[in-house]
Amino acid sequence: MAKELVEKQLVEKERIEKLCQSLAVSDFGDVMVVGGGISGIQASLDLATAGFRVYLVEKSPTIGGKMAQLDKTFPTNDCSMCIESPKFIECDRHPNIEILTYTEVDSVEGEAGDFTITLTKKPRYVIEDKCTGCTVCVEYCPVQVPDPFNQDLSSNKAIHIYFSQAVPLVTYIDENCLYLKDKKCTICQGVCQNDAIDLHQEPEKVVVKVGAIVLSPGYETFDPELRDDYGYGKMENVVTSLDFERLLCATGPHEGEILRPSDKKHPHKIAWIHCVGSREVIPGGNSYCSAVCCTYIQKQVILAKDHDADTQAFIFHNDIRSIGKDFERFYQRAEKLPGVTFIRSYVSIGKEIPETKNVILPQTCGTWLIRSASSSLRRDSVKPIPLILWRPHAREFLPAEPFWARWISPSRL
Repeated sequence: MAKELVEKQLVEKERIEKLCQSLAVSDFGDVMVVGGGISGIQASLDLATAGFRVYLVEKSPTIGGKMAQLDKTFPTNDCSMCIESPKFIECDRHPNIEILTYTEVDSVEGEAGDFTITLTKKPRYVIEDKCTGCTVCVEYCPVQVPDPFNQDLSSNKAIHIYFSQAVPLVTYIDENCLYLKDKKCTICQGVCQNDAIDLHQEPEKVVVKVGAIVLSPGYETFDPELRDDYGYGKMENVVTSLDFERLLCATGPHEGEILRPSDKKHPHKIAWIHCVGSREVIPGGNSYCSAVCCTYIQKQVILAKDHDADTQAFIFHNDIRSIGKDFERFYQRAEKLPGVTFIRSYVSIGKEIPETKNVILPQTCGTWLIRSASSSLRRDSVKPIPLILWRPHAREFLPAEPFWARWISPSRL
């Protein structure tokens, strides 16, 4: 009996030793994190610190995600980039993290513990190992293109660094480059002293083997084109929440000054419209609540008042959902500010005054809002508003097969 027990223990020990030897030369302990926003960055740092080899994949030219576009974060109103940019550097310097920007997942094969992932690395037309981020090419580039980091509210050169704290700090060439379109211009190639410009780059396939995948794809905002009743894209002074974040930010199109897109003047009345695209059963709407939008509107109201104490703020909401620690106190802080009015009401955009570009905002008041008032337009509820801000609902992307991946929720605005 004792002899059989010893033999079983020896067999089990031999099996474990073989397994350990095979794991030592395999990719079982490697992890791929898909999405380079704040959640993907933090997941990568946690995994790398625990000893795992991490591939951080991001489709944009730099890591950072939506949080990099924000001015402040609630409920503390700390600087967004002050929180995130040190993590950029930590990721870049960590020996266990390999950052793959401008890269998308093409296919995933295998099973938990043994995945084979095919990536498509899009051409930057810049050799990353040679580029020093000196931006001489940016200075000489003659082509202006809309700046995606600033929500197309300003322009940038066809070759540029995505934003000043970008990691990697490497330029990339926009598809509107004259050479890429018509083979007409090679100025950037001529002025680059490091020979870092390669206008003939092609998409590159990269195959990576890992043992686990972490999905942190973040979110996309509600598509404004799906709703034609708020005038976005037609009325210049109707902007989205992310547009307004860039207007607030010191690195934004107006260096932190809140200026109307139509005439670059300071608005003195601003309206925020809640639940655009969310908590709706109409075609194109989403039935769910993203849980962050009420509080980030309150944050934007507080910041707008910090920029101009005389600003009049009108917040049209369905109902306020303060989901999180101290969020109710944050709401009360915004509500008590002078010149701030919270109105529980559904609204629509009336029309734009051609001369001033102000927007007429009719407020539809139901019996639940003003006693004895009907659900029709009241004459005394029509307000001319210089700047309209509407909150496009954040649309989250869930993994198709979540059993093999860990879901990281999007960061709070």
